[in-house]
Amino acid sequence: MDFHLNATDGGARAATLTTAHSTIATPVFMPVGTVGAVKALDAIDLQTHLEPQIILGNTYHLYLRPGDDVVAQMGGLHGFSQFPKSFLTDSGGFQAFSLSDNVKYAEDGITFRSHIDGSKHHFTPQKVLDIHTTSARIS
Repeated sequence: MDFHLNATDGGARAATLTTAHSTIATPVFMPVGTVGAVKALDAIDLQTHLEPQIILGNTYHLYLRPGDDVVAQMGGLHGFSQFPKSFLTDSGGFQAFSLSDNVKYAEDGITFRSHIDGSKHHFTPQKVLDIHTTSARIS
């Protein structure tokens, strides 16, 4: 990965981020693909009309559905989604706060109940990194 600062103006900056899958000029519009897909757009519309260089995925949602094991079996997020450019996956930490009725905090992480089926799960920092690694498996 390479980061190049192209210009600044006060607190604003323009940069170029080059990853293995795309070159991203910032500032950038990054559509949300919570579970590896952008809602309301099929792959053709996404790649021919919107043409994003990067999509945001969510660790919490990908872990619960379709499951990090499914994503890994399909070749990581790139194989699962067939989106050839870059992904940014977040930690799922926002869900720990926004779904706080289902979350218990501990010294080593959080325990939560799935908003889908009520099943119990435990995220530690290491587990979240493992999910990221699994999602990026062949990326």
